[in-house]
Amino acid sequence: MSLEIKINAERLWQSLEEMAAVGATEAGGNCRLALTSEDKAGRDLFCQWAREAGCDVTVDEVGNLFVHRAGTNASQAPVMTGSHLDTQPTGGRYDGVYGVLAGLEVLRALNDHGVTTNRPVEVVVWSNEEGSRFQPGMTGSGVFCGEFSRDTVYATCDEQGISYLEALDAIGARGAPPAKPRDIHTYIEAHIEQGPVLEAEDKTIGVVTGIQGIKWFKARVVGVNAHAGTTPMEVRRDPLVAAGRMVDQISQITKKLRPDAVATVGMFTALPGSVNVINQEVRFSIDLRCPDESALNDLGNQLQAECLQIAYDTGVQLELEEIWNVPPTVFPESAVSVVETATNELGLSNRRIVSGAGHDAKYLANISPTAMIFVPCKDGISHNEAESILPEHAAAGAEVLLQSILKLANQ
Repeated sequence: MSLEIKINAERLWQSLEEMAAVGATEAGGNCRLALTSEDKAGRDLFCQWAREAGCDVTVDEVGNLFVHRAGTNASQAPVMTGSHLDTQPTGGRYDGVYGVLAGLEVLRALNDHGVTTNRPVEVVVWSNEEGSRFQPGMTGSGVFCGEFSRDTVYATCDEQGISYLEALDAIGARGAPPAKPRDIHTYIEAHIEQGPVLEAEDKTIGVVTGIQGIKWFKARVVGVNAHAGTTPMEVRRDPLVAAGRMVDQISQITKKLRPDAVATVGMFTALPGSVNVINQEVRFSIDLRCPDESALNDLGNQLQAECLQIAYDTGVQLELEEIWNVPPTVFPESAVSVVETATNELGLSNRRIVSGAGHDAKYLANISPTAMIFVPCKDGISHNEAESILPEHAAAGAEVLLQSILKLANQ
């Protein structure tokens, strides 16, 4: 292990601050929705820094951005790291971007110390990880790893009816190289935890052993549009009343059947949405997560059954579509132990942890050995403009990433 090779903590933090100025919100967070002008500005800044570091930059057909630092043996599969630059509408300054810029700092540190690795090292920016503008999320890495077809993703539209392909071309982010699996030696993604465990236990590094499974559902509840003042309560077929009961049951089922699972209704729209009108329909989303695949499937089935029963009892129609199903992932011990060893040799407090959030590493694990590095975030808050991390934690995670990549890239 080359402990004398260090990252530049001040430079890493300055890069995070400069990127945070792109798409900055008044409340101190970021809004860089996928394939918007703000996303383009973030990509352009990153590409500028990568070229200044002497690296080659390419973009594939779905907008994934790859920075390549050559090794002595160009025929060997690269060690890859990275994450994403797109954010939630009211996102934080570190979700995704920390992993991208920690990867860039590794390349800069290798340059500082005149180190040439045996294998090439690549830093990647995956397109549309958040799934905030185009659903589902992780489409860039998903196409690259063979989980989604390119044309299906191209045809996906945002709420304004703009397709992924149209948005990609609008910011000039569609490259020529195909997005398809290729040989990768190991993929390691650094990320903020997005939860409270590391901070609560006063640990600097989370050695991630896997990612819990995720199911997304899209619900549409249709009732009868009527006058609010003249329609007796007993004859109403109110989709909002039915949807409210469904939302409550979704929460209750999860708590009762699987304490380690979580369920969230993050989007909820009532139409037409007038103060004196019984609504015609309600649309909402369901995000269901669990570390156990069998339990996740059981919860999904129970949730659908309960919602259908509520629809029947209230006289409304229910359309419930599963739009995303990502089984739990277990990272291989060979990759996890590299991160854990580097962390221990650096003398950093750590613990093994399962990721509650989805990450591009989920799909990369299907085509290459994969691991993740977590650093704490204040109060466990993420997907929020108040998202915050300490500079020393950012530096520590980047040091672990550097030492892990050095070991892997010299194999």
